[in-house]
Amino acid sequence: MIASLSGIVSHKHAGRVIIDVMGVGYDVLLTTRGYQQIKAIGEKCFFFIHTNVREDDITLYGFDDLEEKNFFLLLNKVSGVGPKLALTILSALSVPDLCRAISTKNLAHLTALPGIGKKTAQRLCMELHDKLSDFEHLLFTTGDNEENGPQTSSNEVEDAVSALVNLGYQQNIATQALRSVRKKFGDQTQEMKIEELIREALKTLG
Repeated sequence: MIASLSGIVSHKHAGRVIIDVMGVGYDVLLTTRGYQQIKAIGEKCFFFIHTNVREDDITLYGFDDLEEKNFFLLLNKVSGVGPKLALTILSALSVPDLCRAISTKNLAHLTALPGIGKKTAQRLCMELHDKLSDFEHLLFTTGDNEENGPQTSSNEVEDAVSALVNLGYQQNIATQALRSVRKKFGDQTQEMKIEELIREALKTLG
């Protein structure tokens, strides 16, 4: 099973690339972001690979980073989502944005994706909502300007409320969720990191 490929770009066209590895050409389908990473024919390239084997076909799917590949595999476990649709989804929305949309059950955002209707969007939320632990750190990426640095606060609880608001929750709902966390953990709340606070708050909102 091919897990990754490193070689020379021999051809590229509309979301796919042929990678020459010691004289053997591998035809690889890519997400939009993966395709954009290809500089020019003749340049070196590296992609993580998922090998999809069927009775009459072997298809290689390439990913610029391992996180994207792992989320692709997770999408494939959802009923009605095959590898081609999973690739389309990842081409339209980044992994962090997908994680946030699924964790907040943002159906409007998900149904805006190509090939995703309301039922498929609901299945994505239902089947993946509790399987995002490996991507949990992405939920805390709020999209702040990196040059200015993240917005900080002297109070971790206030920071957690702000992060939940950035995830799409209303201010009063986010505040109530953190109150529930403080009620549950008492004085321990003051020793919890912001990631722990948000994780516990999301449990109360789930």
